[in-house]
Amino acid sequence: MCLAAASSLAFIGLVGCDQPQPAETAGKKLDQRMENVGQKAGKAIDDTTITAAVKAGILAEPGLKVLQIDVDTKDGLVVLTGSADSAENVQRATQIASAVQGVKSVDNRLAVSSKG
Repeated sequence: MCLAAASSLAFIGLVGCDQPQPAETAGKKLDQRMENVGQKAGKAIDDTTITAAVKAGILAEPGLKVLQIDVDTKDGLVVLTGSADSAENVQRATQIASAVQGVKSVDNRLAVSSKG
């Protein structure tokens, strides 16, 4: 009788181990959320890195009016806004941005401004 009772308790204990406990479930959910946050942070870092590299490339180009070109990046899409002094420099800004690693596409919204 004692052996049967001990066997029954052991079986119940093993069956209970198959079902996740609330703390274990909460821990898994927390791990998943942290992974998602890490992925979003990785994208932000990548976009920030891309923006910095594009700005550095534009700064290195003597013909571009650096202070009039804004660079924004979201998910690898670079948007250039502002103005340049010639159509050639608008095109050059696109070339510089396109050459940066991680850039998926460039939306060049630069306007050509006349020297006044």
